Amino acid sequence: MRVLIVEDEPYLAEAVRDGLRLEAIAADIAGDGDTALELLSVHSYDIAVLDRDVPGPSGDEVARHIVASGSGIPILMLTAADRIDDKASGFELGADDYLTKPFDLRELVLRLRALDRRRAHARPPVREIAGLRLDPFRREVFRDGRHVALTRKQFAVLEVLVSAEGGVVSAEELLERAWDENADPFTNAVRITVSALRKRLGEPWVIATVPGVGYRIDTGGDTGA
Repeated sequence: MRVLIVEDEPYLAEAVRDGLRLEAIAADIAGDGDTALELLSVHSYDIAVLDRDVPGPSGDEVARHIVASGSGIPILMLTAADRIDDKASGFELGADDYLTKPFDLRELVLRLRALDRRRAHARPPVREIAGLRLDPFRREVFRDGRHVALTRKQFAVLEVLVSAEGGVVSAEELLERAWDENADPFTNAVRITVSALRKRLGEPWVIATVPGVGYRIDTGGDTGA
C-alpha cells in the first residue's frame, strides 16, 4: 500500500510516515496543497490522508481534485476540525473516512487497511491477452513484460479492444466508447489513433484490421493497414 500524507506540521507528518513504514505501508509527504497536487500527478497512490488546513490549495481543494480526476483514490481526512458540521462537510467533499486529532497511530493503520480492502474489491480486473497486460486501475499497459507509455486516448481505445477479448470492435463503437459525445462520426480519428497505438505497442502488430468491419486483438501476423 502506498499513501500520500498531506500535512503541514513536519514533525507530525514525519512521525506518521515513520509509523506507517513500520507497518509496511509506504508513505510520501506533501507539506502543502501544491506539492500534493504535483505528487498526485506523477505517482499512483492507494489512499490520500488529508489535513484540511494546509497552505496553498487547501486539503478540501485537494479532495475536490481527487474526486474530479476520477482516480477513485480513497480519502481519509485527518484533521483537528472535530465538529459534526466539519465531518459532514468533509464527507460531502468526497472523504471516505474521517479521523480527528489527536489520534492513535494504531487506529489510523486499521482505518487505512480497511479502506484499502474496500478499494481492492472495487478495482477493475487486470486483463491479459496476446502478450498484453492492461491494468485499468493503475492505467498501465505492458507488452511481453515491457511497459508501454500511451496517451489517454490510446489507452481508452486499447481498453475497449482488450475488453472484447479478441472480438471485432467497429470504428463506430470505438468512437462511441473512447471519445466524447462531440466527436465527429466522419472523422479519421479512430484510424489515426489505432495506427499510432500499433506503433506504440510494437511489432509484431497485435491489433488486426478486419476490412469493412473494425479492429480486434490478434496474435497472428496479418493485421491489415
